[in-house]
Amino acid sequence: MNPDLLILADTIHTMDATFLPGDGPQAVAVQDGVIVAVGTREDADAWPAARQVLDFGTAVVTPGLVDCHLHPVFGLELMRGVDLSGAQDLAEVRARLRAEAALVPADAGDPWVRAWGLDPNSLGASNSMGASAPHRDMIDDVVDGQPCLIRLFDGHSALANSRALELAGITGPHEFDQASEVVCDDHGRPTGLLLESAAIELVGRIMPEEPFADRKVRLAEVLASFARSGLTGAHVMDLGEGSLELYRALESDGELPLRLRISPWCMPGTGEEEWASLASQIGARGRRWELGGIKLFVDGTVDNGTAWLFEPDIYGQSTASFWPQPEEYANAVRYFASRGISTATHAIGDAGVAAVLDAFESLETESPAAHRIEHIETVPDSVVERFAASGLVASMQPTHCTHYSRADQGDNWSTRLGHERASNGWRCGDLRSVGVTLGLGSDWPIAPFEPLPIIADAQLRRRSGHRDEEAIVPSQALTALQALEGYTSHAAKAAGEWAISGSISVGKRADFTVLEADPLEVDPDGLAESKVLATLVDGRLQYSVAGVTP
Repeated sequence: MNPDLLILADTIHTMDATFLPGDGPQAVAVQDGVIVAVGTREDADAWPAARQVLDFGTAVVTPGLVDCHLHPVFGLELMRGVDLSGAQDLAEVRARLRAEAALVPADAGDPWVRAWGLDPNSLGASNSMGASAPHRDMIDDVVDGQPCLIRLFDGHSALANSRALELAGITGPHEFDQASEVVCDDHGRPTGLLLESAAIELVGRIMPEEPFADRKVRLAEVLASFARSGLTGAHVMDLGEGSLELYRALESDGELPLRLRISPWCMPGTGEEEWASLASQIGARGRRWELGGIKLFVDGTVDNGTAWLFEPDIYGQSTASFWPQPEEYANAVRYFASRGISTATHAIGDAGVAAVLDAFESLETESPAAHRIEHIETVPDSVVERFAASGLVASMQPTHCTHYSRADQGDNWSTRLGHERASNGWRCGDLRSVGVTLGLGSDWPIAPFEPLPIIADAQLRRRSGHRDEEAIVPSQALTALQALEGYTSHAAKAAGEWAISGSISVGKRADFTVLEADPLEVDPDGLAESKVLATLVDGRLQYSVAGVTP
């Protein structure tokens, strides 16, 4: 052993059963980006001298935190324009749009007014995306005839104004190969509400593209902000236009500050020719990015009425699969699974999750790859029991619960589902109790990406820092250890990478997150407010707070 780095800290949580919490490892030796020894400070005195020593003193070292579900490049596009998240009512939405429109000259090369993050709860109970859904009439007069597109907070819906619809040539209903919709009124006139990606793209494809150089600069800052938040890796659930070119360009300038495991989309309307093309891409990689799996969808979202439920929501919606022929989804799963390719399926509603379980239960032989279900927002006991027997991984986002629903069930999500199904929301605790591997993440840009508040919310079942809020189905809270596992050991298992990552163990990647507070000891609100001191990938510092290292 000839270590090039020695890491010292009073507390090291290895997430390796060899060292239980409190057993006392305080030293890690790294050679060529791999962990070569773990022990006490006394053990380290006997190891060969390392070229570099980082002594973090009273800080806490964990395996590098990994977000199991986010969208870096999609976030660049979604988060252009004015942020409407947090708007309290329609009047505030309109005021923010009016101010944004004033900054965009109508005669500019790009006259589009863009906005994002609109929460239907801000529109009031009578406009909660049901019978009185968001409508172009709400925004036409405040943008003074300029084209406008607002992305709603769920990422699955958008509101276009009349000028945008005109420029896109949208005059009535549209047929799609997937469950998307141009919402129209009783007279067949578009309301401006666009549900799911294919419908949104009708407008998106005519909007001016942001210059590549500008996108590259913004993506570099996004990835740097991920590293500052404590992340050393992320499971990227899309491969949008230009994504690989951006990742390659950034890597040509240096190193990405975290690892990216990317899963391109497989969509309805495709067959074996398209599936073979996707399969051929798996394994493509750079130094810190790789194409590692396939992303599929079986439904949309509860909030816009496109989830797949056993029984319709209160508006009679959310009863259909995203794949018009659900058996085609099962065929796609069998195609990839039989070739040892990992899949991740977006399934929010109870019928959607059950359909994914059906597909995997139909496999003739067990797949060697890791397969997972994303989101899992509402499921009954019977589906939880089937999940436990399936061997599938659950990938969930605690802040979808804590940020967009309320304990009194007065929010849009809960209202649509009704009391019983809302009470079966985000069953993190139950899934863990029956032995399911549970990876955690943010779904950024749908919700904030900072991992410490998410780890806290998973325990609190409310927004961290909001001590006056009531917990949402508190029986589903995770323990501190389970929440940390969701970003470390279980995140690695969700990617099929437990052999090489997820714990501080000899032979694994030298990826670490250094924290001011102990996530297994501090109260969750305190954890959310504490600092990330450093991140290391391959044993190299990617971020550090000034003064915390020698």
